[in-house]
Amino acid sequence: MKKYLGFATIALSLFLVSFTPYYYSIDDVVAAMRSGNASELSKYFDSRVEISLPGKTDNYSKSQAEIILKDFFANNGVKNFQVKHKGEQNGSQFCIGTLQTKNGNFRTKFFMKQKGDQQVVQELGFEQLTE
Repeated sequence: MKKYLGFATIALSLFLVSFTPYYYSIDDVVAAMRSGNASELSKYFDSRVEISLPGKTDNYSKSQAEIILKDFFANNGVKNFQVKHKGEQNGSQFCIGTLQTKNGNFRTKFFMKQKGDQQVVQELGFEQLTE
């Protein structure tokens, strides 16, 4: 009987853990940025994202934003992302850093806001740095 009770307890625990929501953090977004992986980065997007690139700024759907970033990362060849500053205010998070690419460096900023039980990226901007 104890054997079945132990098994039932473990099964119930695993079942309940599977419903625990995963909370995105700013570090998850930084890791995706470092790898230049637009698909991974788009996991953290809100349903609409404002993206600012050299020469164009617009508000895109999540899927459009992924395509825009995939193209941007492919054309520039991401090498690394260095965080310069990150912070939190009123439950929102932001990060400013330098995206290092084959075509030069970009001052990069993104803003995450609480939506439901998740932090989601709502704004993402890249500005080419002159050296």
